[in-house]
Amino acid sequence: MRDLVALMLGAMLLKQVLGEYGMAHVSDMEKNNGKDYCISFNPDWAHLPQDLNKASRLQIHEMTTSVLCSPSEVPAGGFTNRIPMVLRGNCTFYEKVKLAQINGARGLLIVSQETLSPPFGNKSQYEEIDIPVALLSYTDMVEIRKTFSQVKLVALYAPNEPFLDYNMVIIFLMAVGTVAVGGYWAGSRDIKKRYMKHKRDDGAEKQDEEMVDVTPIMIVIFVVMCCSMLVLLYYFYDYLVYLIIVIFCLASSIGLYSCLCPFVRRIPWGKCRIPENNLPYFHKRPQVRMLLLSVSCVVIAVIWGVCRNEDQWAWVLQDTLGIAFCLYMLKTIRLPTFKACTLLLGALFVYDVFFVFVTPRFTKSGESIMVEVAAGPSYSSTHEKLPMVIKVPKLNTSPLALCDRTFSLLGFGDILVPGLLVAYCHRFDIQMHSSQIYFVACTIAYGIGLLVTFVALTVMQMGQPALLYLVPCTLLTSLGVALWRRELAAFWTGSGFVKEIVQPPLVKGSITCTHPPDVPVEEQPANKEPLSTEATNQSEEPPSGDQEP
Repeated sequence: MRDLVALMLGAMLLKQVLGEYGMAHVSDMEKNNGKDYCISFNPDWAHLPQDLNKASRLQIHEMTTSVLCSPSEVPAGGFTNRIPMVLRGNCTFYEKVKLAQINGARGLLIVSQETLSPPFGNKSQYEEIDIPVALLSYTDMVEIRKTFSQVKLVALYAPNEPFLDYNMVIIFLMAVGTVAVGGYWAGSRDIKKRYMKHKRDDGAEKQDEEMVDVTPIMIVIFVVMCCSMLVLLYYFYDYLVYLIIVIFCLASSIGLYSCLCPFVRRIPWGKCRIPENNLPYFHKRPQVRMLLLSVSCVVIAVIWGVCRNEDQWAWVLQDTLGIAFCLYMLKTIRLPTFKACTLLLGALFVYDVFFVFVTPRFTKSGESIMVEVAAGPSYSSTHEKLPMVIKVPKLNTSPLALCDRTFSLLGFGDILVPGLLVAYCHRFDIQMHSSQIYFVACTIAYGIGLLVTFVALTVMQMGQPALLYLVPCTLLTSLGVALWRRELAAFWTGSGFVKEIVQPPLVKGSITCTHPPDVPVEEQPANKEPLSTEATNQSEEPPSGDQEP
């Protein structure tokens, strides 16, 4: 199940909303001080100026006890050159704004106690209205009443967001760093395990060495499960999202423990073990330092689970847990051949493109299933978000940052899937003594593919399936290096390390030291016996067929 969840999201997504966000700059009549408040508006009703200095400052006509659904609610004299502020409900947006426009209003602010969603209507209604209509949150309305005097001015405007955001740099460094470190670590541990298999290790360390080889049948089953799970999330999001959150907490705590374990083992303190007992897990008598590490990892995951919606800082914990989870999965899952790499990346390439670009043709909202699930469906009553993404908030200084702390998201699948190929390249480098050329080339190709994804995201201003760019970059680069070095056959089949390295058979029996050549046999100590002919023959090359064994 953890594998399914880890690779379920494969799109580079930017949170999208229907309509647009704008700002309502409120100030006093007597004073020059003012403050911006977030509004949600539909540009199909009327456009807002992009610059505050070009926006008209108009008086607010407060009617927060009215819903403005009938002419009887219009005050004597109407709303000449003012912007009424009314409550949401009882009639359509069109009926409210039509009534306000007829009575001389220059705009309309609708106070909503629900999530800000842009006002909507049909095409013919849009053509009749030429004043802006926007939604303002109830909390902001209460603050405006407390902060400003009875006579308040408001200017509605919609500033442009910066073309690029610095959070893209942070996501790029985290993604490329995770792929490089995870691929290098996984490849090194795999080779070490194969060559050191005949040695005995501590039980806990042996568990760290466990790996899962991916077969073609497993890949097919996995992709089918991914498709099924994504569709189920689309239709039953409010029920399954909590299951995904719990799974993420458990899996990420295990991943964090696995990543920190090698460092904690270097600490010289806490090596003593707990007393003998019959409790589950504790009957193995773990070391105190490892027990404290386990508790710490679980506590961190629980803190994130409880405070996951704190947008100010919870994303840091989520990214930390997510990176640790990705490193753990790269160390655990192994693609044994380039053929398996091609099959997995190709299948998920089709999966990613289909659910981002094709599914909008089948959904009622016209949004892709991938975008809806990853960013949180607009129809969700829980407003929960799936945690299987790396997320970084926008770092620009635009006033629109007040509206919604929007995040740029990168699915774990966009790290794990190419990362498995990078790990394979590193293992092949070690086996072929090729100075890590495959590993370095594949890692650089991943970085280039991610940059291309960012460019496409910025130009198209819509969610992009990152595997659309990452898979060709990494696969073709690895294939090109193999062709250039004339190692395609070995690279395709993984020959040299697909089969376990066969160790020479060990000879059982007592082995005694031979006497120096210049010392007679009879002068050896009494408790030592000369090496027998049989033992000597066993330690030498096998005899030929015409000799006696």
